[in-house]
Amino acid sequence: MILPRRVFIFYLVFYSILAGLFAAMMKCLLLTLDDNKPTYILSSSVIGTSPGLGYRPTAAKYVSGSSLIRYVSRSQNDSVLWVNDIDEFLEDYYNPETLPGRGKNIQNCSYGNPPEPGHVCAVDVSGWGPCTQEMGYGFNASTPCIFIKLNKIYGWVPDPLTDMEKLPEKMPASLKDVIRQSVANDPNTANTVWITCDGEGPADRENIGPLHYFPMQGFPGYYFPYTNTPGYLQPLVAVQFQNPTPNVLIRIECRAWAHNIKFHRQTQLGSCHIELMVDTNKGFY
Repeated sequence: MILPRRVFIFYLVFYSILAGLFAAMMKCLLLTLDDNKPTYILSSSVIGTSPGLGYRPTAAKYVSGSSLIRYVSRSQNDSVLWVNDIDEFLEDYYNPETLPGRGKNIQNCSYGNPPEPGHVCAVDVSGWGPCTQEMGYGFNASTPCIFIKLNKIYGWVPDPLTDMEKLPEKMPASLKDVIRQSVANDPNTANTVWITCDGEGPADRENIGPLHYFPMQGFPGYYFPYTNTPGYLQPLVAVQFQNPTPNVLIRIECRAWAHNIKFHRQTQLGSCHIELMVDTNKGFY
């Protein structure tokens, strides 16, 4: 009986020391971590230095991997799924007092008035035009709105397109006109991450119809960098599809434009892929 008791005491002491060493090492590791800042950022991180685009509403929360937004126009029961998804996504935008800090550090910013230290810029929900809760974000008709956001990367600052004579060759002419007109009216607006949405293929471009961007066709540079400041909200662009061809699947590609945003269609680097189908009756389901 003496031997088993000694074995028990040995293992008790051994595992106690092992647990103590593990706790000490874990404590040392936690001391190296910052609750407000990632250990590895930008080029030293897995995320990298080129943000992609995200959007709402999305079918991915209902069907894994799906990018299809499909509904019957003028059918409130059919569009409620998408409207509810947008409502949930925009809840903090409509109610900033529920954010950390209760919205007390939110300030109205502009190109000449960036946020003060410890503050974040407000997002003006009135700038989304007809893409509102009251209008069902256009889903109650045949003019759906999709909200585009630039994915957050800690510490990332855009390198904007400031030389109007050296805009990217592959940039759509329509966006070049928008940028030049905007900069002519206010040179500070050159500090913007611009976006475009268009059909992926010739048929898609034919069926997508005219688009309208609210409040502007890009994300103002004063919202960056993201530094995990409490109350921070990503800037959004509401893209309204004003007359998409009904009963046709339209493949859409939205792309962000800045010197330090790389583009790769297959990996959706600097872009996002959306599929839209507006049906006119239930017979298409």
